[in-house]
Amino acid sequence: MRFEADSPVHPLVQTVPHLAFEVENLDHELTDRKFHIITEPNPPSDSVRVAIIEHNGAPIELIEFLY
Repeated sequence: MRFEADSPVHPLVQTVPHLAFEVENLDHELTDRKFHIITEPNPPSDSVRVAIIEHNGAPIELIEFLY
């Protein structure tokens, strides 16, 4: 992907490929595991919430589908 110089996307996400993992409860995962959050939970589309964490220097997306 290409990002504009003033892109609000975290620099780590702009430069390092990431994986995504589905979770059942995004809030629980973020609170219980005390991850380093680099993109706060947000709804990119209907019935979906995502957050991006940094783990061992790599960005990891956590995704929750709201059924």
